[in-house]
Amino acid sequence: MDQRISIVTLGVKDLALSKKFYVHGLGWKPVFENNEIIFFQTGGMIFALFLRDHLTQDFGADPKSYGNAPMALGYNVRAKNEVDPLIQRAQSAGGTILIRASEKSWGGYSGYFADPDGFAWEVAWNPAWPIAPDGGVKFGI
Repeated sequence: MDQRISIVTLGVKDLALSKKFYVHGLGWKPVFENNEIIFFQTGGMIFALFLRDHLTQDFGADPKSYGNAPMALGYNVRAKNEVDPLIQRAQSAGGTILIRASEKSWGGYSGYFADPDGFAWEVAWNPAWPIAPDGGVKFGI
């Protein structure tokens, strides 16, 4: 198995609300959508919003007992001054600020917001991780 991720899929309760947040609030553009799922091209991978009941059915879980996993998605920015405006934009679009941005012990600056379904997103500036023109990030220390 190659060391890569092809797609990240979030199970959402209300596809229309999630679409409003990601498309109208954050400015993302779907590459495909129907009444169950929305796909976004995000650099070299796909990000999807899938109705929660359909997603849990897809991998054989009970939607009533299956909860959000303790995880966070990350969005790295090219400059420190991009962090706070993106977190504010998410809040204006219906997201919730989880942790206000601050200086971090690892030398960067980051904060967290949650989308309407409670999925956590970190917005981070890491001076050791340059971002390529296509948005790709490389691990560096």
